[in-house]
Amino acid sequence: MGRMERPTSANPLLILAMDQRDSFAKLFGTEEADATTAQVQQMRTAKSLVYRGVAAVADQVEGAQIGVLTDEEYGPDVLTQAKADGRVLAYPVEKSGQKLFDLEYGDQTPEHVARWGPDYVKVLVRMNPEDDPAGTQDQLDRLKALSALLHEQSLPFLFELLVPASDAQLASVGGDSTAYDRDVRPGLVVQVIEAVQAAGVEPTLWKIEGLETTEAAQQIVAAAHAGGRDADCIVLGRDAPQATLDHWLQVAAGVDGFVGFAIGRSIWKEPLEQYLEDGDEPTFLRTVGQNYLHYVRTYLAAR
Repeated sequence: MGRMERPTSANPLLILAMDQRDSFAKLFGTEEADATTAQVQQMRTAKSLVYRGVAAVADQVEGAQIGVLTDEEYGPDVLTQAKADGRVLAYPVEKSGQKLFDLEYGDQTPEHVARWGPDYVKVLVRMNPEDDPAGTQDQLDRLKALSALLHEQSLPFLFELLVPASDAQLASVGGDSTAYDRDVRPGLVVQVIEAVQAAGVEPTLWKIEGLETTEAAQQIVAAAHAGGRDADCIVLGRDAPQATLDHWLQVAAGVDGFVGFAIGRSIWKEPLEQYLEDGDEPTFLRTVGQNYLHYVRTYLAAR
């Protein structure tokens, strides 16, 4: 793991996430595939500014590791600068905006990973036990091949798991998405983790949607640890409102086996939208830094 120390409850990994590509382009009024050279440069500048906002408050983060998750399409300057700054670097290899997992660079993935030398290689996977079995099997086959490659090269594997509700699952709680998150999703996450492990896919860290209860968080850690595995969990932000995300962080921070967070849009989306309107760079930088520190302090205080 190079310069990185394995995250623990006592020394958690607190990741600034900005690996969005498909949804990021939409903030700039375009699609990823249609972005002009000028728009790509504008997006790269914006990601660099987000990173600068967090870098400016880095000296106020004590007792934790600062991580950065970003892509090479819109974040190459951030990848370079974060590495130079000694941050824990996570690098995504999935195609953005896809329902089913596939590799962005296909057979060239190892060369792209080697170019940036990240501490973690990250994938985003959407999976639900009620999904079409053939599509699920295709994802698992691709993930197994990637997992084997990463383990061969001793590269830590960060697995971001989203479990979107099926229509029937949402209907079972009267269409209440909060009730789905609280009462239904935790059990589904455990099922998916078990299926992923059974397929021979072995993440180092699971990046998990926020959980409403301590019991749910403990269930998911137990699944991650099944069979004596030493994979831990971090909680993701999912563009949640601050009050919701604060609760998710407080739940996770109090559970052994959760060792940090990865938060993106909840830190920078609204400030970026404002910046694109008014061009006020100092306010943008300051707000991004304050937002990151808010979540850092919320997490650390809840351990």
